[in-house]
Amino acid sequence: MSNWKVLSTEVVFENDYMTVRNDKVINPRGGKNTYGHVQFKNKAIAIVPIDEEGNTWLVGQDRYTLGMKTWEVPMGGGSADENPLDAAKRELREETGLTATTWSQIMRLHLSTSLTDEEGIVFVAQDLTEGDTDFDETEDIEVRKVPLGEAIAMIARGEITDASSVAALLRITAAV
Repeated sequence: MSNWKVLSTEVVFENDYMTVRNDKVINPRGGKNTYGHVQFKNKAIAIVPIDEEGNTWLVGQDRYTLGMKTWEVPMGGGSADENPLDAAKRELREETGLTATTWSQIMRLHLSTSLTDEEGIVFVAQDLTEGDTDFDETEDIEVRKVPLGEAIAMIARGEITDASSVAALLRITAAV
């Protein structure tokens, strides 16, 4: 139960993916504030594919919001009414061409708690079969197969900075 009291809410922007609100609130200490709140309409779904040799797959994408290419685990959005595992299977196939027969959900994340209620769900995919990718129109993806240890080293070198990817890969190594 939250100690914040909402006095009013105004939607200032909305599209197919998110709603941005200005909320006038009374904070837990009694002061008045205006809070920007981004509500995403999809869940963030991330997948760490791991083969029998301990390799994983990363995707390199030119991210518009950052103005640069980033290396990440395969990920995408799953609508609120879609089973997260179904979304994970779709995103893995679209971005890497991989399908998997063994799936495990390993964590749930809140991705930026000061601005949004966005939730992320992370899966591990194993027993992999390679196939063809099916990129979305906005995706120009480079797929790279690397040893899991190299992916961790990329985090240490600052080459992987996406929060979901960092958390997912570190979670995998913590469980090993």
